[in-house]
Amino acid sequence: MAVPRSKTSKARTSRRQTINMRLDAPCVVACGKCGNPILLHRVCPKCGFYRGRQIIEPKG
Repeated sequence: MAVPRSKTSKARTSRRQTINMRLDAPCVVACGKCGNPILLHRVCPKCGFYRGRQIIEPKG
């Protein structure tokens, strides 16, 4: 069984943890119908289209 030779410092531990906790930017694409920026695989709230089909009636 592997045993560490020395204690891992707080700085080294926190550095390793922060690298893995980094947030990724959301994937935003333009709507094919109106050009409104939307998240991937979501219905456009402005025009109500998803993959070329009218899914919902737009508000307002």
